[in-house]
Amino acid sequence: MTRGNAALTSWRDGDAKQAILEFVQRASAEVPVEERVAVFDNDGTLWCEKPMPIQLDFILRRLAEMAEVDPTLRTRQPWKAAYEKDYGWLASVLAEHYAGDERNVQVLAAGILAAYDGISVEDFEAQSDRFLREATHPTLGRKYLRCAYAPMVELLEHLADHGFTNYIASGGGRDFMRPVSQEVYGIPRERVIGSTVALEYRSDERGGTVIHKAEADYLDDGPEKPVRIWSRAGRRPLLAAGNSNGDIAMLNFAQHPDKPFLRLLVKHDDNEREFEYVSGSEQALKEAEHQGWTVVSIREDWSTVF
Repeated sequence: MTRGNAALTSWRDGDAKQAILEFVQRASAEVPVEERVAVFDNDGTLWCEKPMPIQLDFILRRLAEMAEVDPTLRTRQPWKAAYEKDYGWLASVLAEHYAGDERNVQVLAAGILAAYDGISVEDFEAQSDRFLREATHPTLGRKYLRCAYAPMVELLEHLADHGFTNYIASGGGRDFMRPVSQEVYGIPRERVIGSTVALEYRSDERGGTVIHKAEADYLDDGPEKPVRIWSRAGRRPLLAAGNSNGDIAMLNFAQHPDKPFLRLLVKHDDNEREFEYVSGSEQALKEAEHQGWTVVSIREDWSTVF
């Protein structure tokens, strides 16, 4: 158990660390254990999301494989971008999404849905797990499994030590994160909330299997996050942590009239140790200033990143 000065050793002394320690102290004294719920975005909050989200790299490799087998796909997006490694197109799609333009996002989504159509949930999980363990981040030079932020992992541990139940609430794929959530974050797979495709059960003599369909079920982003948090946890969180415009609703949801609460927004401002960018978080940063959220500066608040 982390106590006193031993807590959050990867965090520099400052307003963010002090806000966390004071919140945990108050919540531990004032809130019953069963009500201590914390929720965390994943991409850009718990692990690195640049130069592209980790799961997007996973999917692009699959799309490139499909284009290698079927040359007719090489002229169609997103297979064309994947095959040609046109990461500029992909970056523009994400930027358009954060600006509210979903046209090319729908094109990308169609490819993503097609990439794993018909695969069993077990096979998808095995491929995800192998990718996260074997693939290397293109610029950081470390395995993707080692791209989690050490200070945030410490925060998860500190909260768990004080009776909190931690959840992931991510726009990323639920079944992509589940294989490693316990190992990386200490969060069991049943507490991973994320986007998912439609699933279907098919019966056979071996007990049947659940497979992916080329249809979206839901995108766990924006106002969908509080809905999914409530559906899974059945409680309004005391702490919410995010980094982008897609996390605004989740951070707003972590408000209580009669209990301590804390909203954390991770700011990517360290180009030497990680990345520096505000694209996709412009509105969130404005909300943080307006509502008094605690902004966590990677450059100023973390003594180490990974």
